[in-house]
Amino acid sequence: MKYKKYIAGAVPVSEIGLGAWQLGAQSGWKNMSERDAIRLVQEATDLGVNFFDTAPNYGHGTSEERLGKSLKNVNRSDIVINTKFGHSKEGQINFDAANIRTSLEASLKRLQTDYVDSLIIHSPPASYLDGFKNDHYDILEQLVIEGKIKGYGASLDTYEDMKTLMDTTNAKVIEVFFNMLHQDTAKGFDQAQKQNIGIIAKIPLDSGWLTGKYSAHSHFDGIRSRWSPKDIETRALLVEKIQSIVGDEHSLLESALAFCRSYDAVSTVIPGTTSVEQLRRNVESTRISLPASTIKDLEDFYDKEVAHLQLPW
Repeated sequence: MKYKKYIAGAVPVSEIGLGAWQLGAQSGWKNMSERDAIRLVQEATDLGVNFFDTAPNYGHGTSEERLGKSLKNVNRSDIVINTKFGHSKEGQINFDAANIRTSLEASLKRLQTDYVDSLIIHSPPASYLDGFKNDHYDILEQLVIEGKIKGYGASLDTYEDMKTLMDTTNAKVIEVFFNMLHQDTAKGFDQAQKQNIGIIAKIPLDSGWLTGKYSAHSHFDGIRSRWSPKDIETRALLVEKIQSIVGDEHSLLESALAFCRSYDAVSTVIPGTTSVEQLRRNVESTRISLPASTIKDLEDFYDKEVAHLQLPW
């Protein structure tokens, strides 16, 4: 495992982190037992993973609870925990600045820790990102002073939102939607590096499409039923083109994770993980890298054939 800079005051983070949405009970994903969740986190630490991303609403609070139990006997200074604000464990959305402290205190209790390394606003409307117009950032700065967090930021999907946050706040963490088929946020990477902002790359496998397991004939239920037949057909064609660019020396999944890791600005990548087998596969992907020429080809492909499509999540 390789480690990269995250934020001031935190240890460097593993290139592959563990997204803890799937750890929670009734998470809208596969229902994972507490025993399996704890085993997954313990296996992750054994493999060198030290970055964990969670939120109050993941499994109605059970993601944070299980993560706390799993990490109880791990040296706290060796791991980095990122949690969120804005979506409650009851499933309610509340971005009111007055609720930040209450939300964080509840997260700390579930996580069995007295601080988190970073606290980010969880996919907020753009109106909450301007530090000149919102009280959120004064409160977050106070939490840094108190030692309850080391840095703060937001989870975002677009460069426009990134720029607003970076231009108007002292945010030090941004969790961005970034993968081969969604590269808009890469436009903010240079500024993020200049401002010492850690970047977490979320959805690096495009909800499974960049594993190569789906095709134009795939059918989806649950959360993935959001894709229309046209969406599926379009995604399948684009994935075929990506496969032709990266070749078959490595699996598509390995190439997809290597693509995200190739950017110096990206501190850690958090692919979805529902089993120990998937975890090991994700970690093993760090053994490969993509040639600079292939990265350039994938960027050109996005600019010419993907960006204008505005693919839905």
